[in-house]
Amino acid sequence: MRQAHVTSLPPVSSGDAELVQRAIARDEAAIRAIMQANNRRLFRLARGILRNDNEAEDAVQDAYVRAFTHLDQFRGDSSLSTWLSRIAINEALSRVRSRRSNVEWSELPKGALEAQIIQFPLSSTDDPEKSMAQREIQQVVEHAIDELPEAFRLVFITRVIEGMNVEETADILGLKPETVKTRLHRARTMLRDNVERKIGPIVMEAFPFAGRRCERLTEAVLKRLGTAA
Repeated sequence: MRQAHVTSLPPVSSGDAELVQRAIARDEAAIRAIMQANNRRLFRLARGILRNDNEAEDAVQDAYVRAFTHLDQFRGDSSLSTWLSRIAINEALSRVRSRRSNVEWSELPKGALEAQIIQFPLSSTDDPEKSMAQREIQQVVEHAIDELPEAFRLVFITRVIEGMNVEETADILGLKPETVKTRLHRARTMLRDNVERKIGPIVMEAFPFAGRRCERLTEAVLKRLGTAA
């Protein structure tokens, strides 16, 4: 009898385990390290559901507070990043459900929520036309991603923008690897050819979350946890 193939995810790293124990003891440096390593990913995932900067940031902050408050429940069956990602996704989904009762996230209609364009930090250049073209391409990319249906947008963000592999994406989103592959293929198909050609050189810079915004979120969570200096 042929046995089904089971994908095994790598166990929690020793670095994660040490950080978790220190964070449980409310070690500020450990909490900062965990957040700074995961801020961008959690923000992108939350925004992929909520499609609003401020709501996504609030959702991530609440997710962190919930995670750090119950950090003793982290068993290491998956990576700490994956565990945090699930909490952030659930927090974002709960916000969608609270304002759109009885609507499943995978069934939300196209364009159900108003997209908000994020201003990207552009590299300095002496060519104003080049800067304008880059800004327009970035806006086209974000619009195209925001217009994808929820189920396909999350897979696209995790696989393409965040660069997660199929197995990790499947674990985070609770999908089968085959479903991840199918949804990614459909997501790419939904994006127009001219947008697809422009995604390559700039997609890794989409939905930035660093600098002052990253620090502000970290400080807010530390204050709520009572560990800020």
